[in-house]
Amino acid sequence: MNWAARLIGGRFHYGWLTVAVVFLVLLAAAGTRATPSVMMLPLEHQFGWSRATISLAISVNIALYGLMGPFAAAAMQRFGVRPTLLVALGTMALGVALSSLMTHPWQMVLIWGVMVGGSTGVAALSLSATVVTRWFTTRRGLVMGILTASSATGQLVFLPMLAAIAEHYGWRQVVWVVALAAAVVIPLVAFLLPERPADMKLRPYGEPHDAPVASTVTKQNPLAIAFGTLAMASKTRDFWLLFFSFFICGASTNGYVGTHLIAMCGDYGMTEVQGASLLAAMGIFDLFGTTLSGWLSDRFNSRVLLFWYYGLRGLSLMYLPHAFGIDFFGLPLFAVFYGLDWIATVPPTVRLATDVYGKEAAPVVFGWVVAGHQLGAAFAALGAGMLRASLGTYTVASMISGGLCLVAAVIVLRINRPAKVPQPQAV
Repeated sequence: MNWAARLIGGRFHYGWLTVAVVFLVLLAAAGTRATPSVMMLPLEHQFGWSRATISLAISVNIALYGLMGPFAAAAMQRFGVRPTLLVALGTMALGVALSSLMTHPWQMVLIWGVMVGGSTGVAALSLSATVVTRWFTTRRGLVMGILTASSATGQLVFLPMLAAIAEHYGWRQVVWVVALAAAVVIPLVAFLLPERPADMKLRPYGEPHDAPVASTVTKQNPLAIAFGTLAMASKTRDFWLLFFSFFICGASTNGYVGTHLIAMCGDYGMTEVQGASLLAAMGIFDLFGTTLSGWLSDRFNSRVLLFWYYGLRGLSLMYLPHAFGIDFFGLPLFAVFYGLDWIATVPPTVRLATDVYGKEAAPVVFGWVVAGHQLGAAFAALGAGMLRASLGTYTVASMISGGLCLVAAVIVLRINRPAKVPQPQAV
């Protein structure tokens, strides 16, 4: 990697190349996570599996994706970012490739739920938080917004293409394309991703030149790091406010819309490609919305930003069932409104976690908060599938999801609020 540093010379900080590599890793992981939503209808038609059965595998995937966050962040502290990522990407590519052989529901739960869910959990938001806090002192909100937007870009790049492949060639060809995409980023991580700025004889971007170069490496067990940080953070009110607000965030994005929107469009006579194109359009708007959110979180109160994000998302979800009945403006209006807000909550949430718990502990704390996000997503993925199977419609699930967002809009206003110190009364 020193050769890469010499190649770019002093033209720009190596941290930006690190961001580019991590962006591509997150892009591949996002495409992998989005794949089951494309496979839902083909698997239902070929094997007769119900949506509730397929949703079970997806919910296990989502739950493990979140639960891996704090342990992945701790492993990156103990073993390094590059070795941890290489193991995860290899497992991801292998698991996706093996799924081409599955013929029973338990195999989908084991492969897509356990193997793919656990490995994508390493290439997730906790990775972004680790890279941002290590490589940047200024511009953290902007960089976190860019990396978070990679999830939206993953949908933009993969979903329409994968839906078209599934429609014309079958779901097994989809699996091979995704496995190849996961394998392609492995050499980029191996050759271009250093651990810390100190390894390149650099300081974090924006850090004063007279500051000492940090090169701290912990020898503590990753499990001890993860659970020790949880024990510390769980004693504070702010952790639970962050956790439950992000639980609702996951329930209203990945779990509900990300998993069920394509199938929901099918209920209204739309094809898989049309449904995937709608998600991709939302991904375009989220790319701008989340990047803008990172820029805003460097300048404005993160609690106020989150209040507006959750409130507007709740209103858009309550509008969704009515959008299918409006000929021209219905779904496009939802795609723009909801898309700008899809995961714009991440940069302000990372900012609040860093402000409350400090630079070193924040990635692991945020990993536990992301676990709440994905538990909420798993809850919504399974719950919406069960509601659809019993009621024949997603309307109730949409209303519940929107109502939870309005609750989150109130919760976030209490995060990191300074305690009121009673003033002595004049005699």
